[in-house]
Amino acid sequence: MPKPSIELTESEWTIIKAVWDHEPCAAPAIQEKLHKQTAWTYSTVRTFMDRMVVKGLLAAEKVRNLTLYRSVVTREQAQRGELFYALKHAFNGALTPMVQCLLDTRSLSADELEKLESLIKAKKKSARK
Repeated sequence: MPKPSIELTESEWTIIKAVWDHEPCAAPAIQEKLHKQTAWTYSTVRTFMDRMVVKGLLAAEKVRNLTLYRSVVTREQAQRGELFYALKHAFNGALTPMVQCLLDTRSLSADELEKLESLIKAKKKSARK
């Protein structure tokens, strides 16, 4: 059974990126790291992190009087969820128009195009088996 798609809010993205860079970590450290960017108070960060535990995005472990947080989802899982959300909502699930949009709105180097072609060729080869 495939894992359910992971969809994060903008605030959750902000928090989880900081957690990925510093895990295991406590809420005060995350609040301090994000304060210049967000101006969030400790209680705001702690509330976000506790809600993310409930949603299964973070795990919390009590060590004496300190709660340490770790990510439950990987960057790849979160990125995949974000991509599938965009595919579903912006392109009605149609992959080709999404890829066309990416190709049209960004100048790709010859190296990037070669890598994309290589990925497509490898996928075609594995689909034939």
